[in-house]
Amino acid sequence: MSRVESERVTDDLARIGENLRAWRGLRGMTASLTAERAGITRETLRRIESGDGRVLVENLVHVLQVLGVAPDVVAATDPTQSRQGRDLLIARASRTGRAR
Repeated sequence: MSRVESERVTDDLARIGENLRAWRGLRGMTASLTAERAGITRETLRRIESGDGRVLVENLVHVLQVLGVAPDVVAATDPTQSRQGRDLLIARASRTGRAR
């Protein structure tokens, strides 16, 4: 991975952590309560919120569920839910002769 790619990953992880901390604040949840409900330690939550990329994805998903944003994150990864994804699906279908 190039240095630029690595910096983008680091920046994205930091933004995700900041966003989750903001969601937690909007929900009025303490770090202790969030961690308890997610079944993780406060240290793991701190690592997630600080953008540490070495946490288990499973733990991240538990936090997303506790904060009520897991459905939105899952939908964001669905190619049929974005213009770019739909365009790629149409292009692929056209190349394989399965265009409707």
